[in-house]
Amino acid sequence: MSKVLIPLADGCEELEAVTLIDLLRRAGITVTTASLSAQRQLTASRQVGLVADCLLDEVINNDFDMIVLPGGQPGTDNLNNDERIHLLVTQFQQAGKYIAAICAAPIVLADAGVLSGRHATSYPGALDPQKWSDISISNDAIVMDDFILTSKGPGTAMDFALLIIELLTDKTTRDEVEAGLVRS
Repeated sequence: MSKVLIPLADGCEELEAVTLIDLLRRAGITVTTASLSAQRQLTASRQVGLVADCLLDEVINNDFDMIVLPGGQPGTDNLNNDERIHLLVTQFQQAGKYIAAICAAPIVLADAGVLSGRHATSYPGALDPQKWSDISISNDAIVMDDFILTSKGPGTAMDFALLIIELLTDKTTRDEVEAGLVRS
């Protein structure tokens, strides 16, 4: 069973966070949400209250197969200003484990240095090509470059989550979860 860490920061984009958590759990993936702050309760970007499973410090040394960063503002800035997140992202990169970020959160990956020489996408304008000239910035909804996945924003969250499900389980599980969503 795959294990995914989703760090939650005050000001995160709730649609992205909840979509990722919900769909991955529907697929039977063990998802741990961890608050960056000293309390489990946080307020998302549109004043929606969220409660994390635990605090980041409680699970920072646990073994996960993937880390997924929701975007939103000021959530992305809060993730980016937390050196524990940069440390985790770097450790995942060194271990060859999956790293995923959506919306503005690819900024965190860029600042941590894991997008250098890679292809990525983000919320329009979040990744500045002048600041990060060593990143090939795409306008695609989802970009996968080796073990790093990036996606554009709230509108791409469902497809992003389904791709993660397929990577961590298989296409059959992805298709079963998608069928249950009645998207068409």
